[in-house]
Amino acid sequence: MPGGRRLTAASFRPVTMRAMTDRWKPSVTVAAVIEHGGRYLLVEEETPEGLKLNNPAGHLDPGESPQEGVVREALEETARRFEPDCLIGVYLSRFQRPARGEDVTYLRLAFGGTAGEADPARTLDAGIVRTLWMTLPELRASRDRHRSALVLRCIEDHAAGVRHPLAVITTEPTVYAPEVKPGS
Repeated sequence: MPGGRRLTAASFRPVTMRAMTDRWKPSVTVAAVIEHGGRYLLVEEETPEGLKLNNPAGHLDPGESPQEGVVREALEETARRFEPDCLIGVYLSRFQRPARGEDVTYLRLAFGGTAGEADPARTLDAGIVRTLWMTLPELRASRDRHRSALVLRCIEDHAAGVRHPLAVITTEPTVYAPEVKPGS
């Protein structure tokens, strides 16, 4: 597993059974990796740990496909219309913030694509301080300012030519018109 953790028998911990109401639910996020002329578009955002750099990214909302989500998030955070043309990868990460009692797992879908010019009439999402373009060497040198390790990982995968067709993602019609099942 390049860049990932190699699993061995010792890697697995016993899983405790939880009630169905206490089911583990990772946060699903979408991220845009936008490169132009050897530079990558990032956002600088306010976090509990201070100002951090991130890919334009955010949570997938109910009733939208991953592609719709990443287009929305890129527009909200950069004021640019994003057109995804590939899936770079699907990433699983976790962080803990003990002081706040947080233990969060993220399932991130990172998309590559192009973005138009910033719309000067749009304001950036709350918490986004600015957008900026950085080269891969600049990104590598600023790891301590990244919101998570996924910022650089997604960009390095893009730079290495990792591309998957958007067709690998299927959004069932039930996302838009949920199937109603009889309850007991």
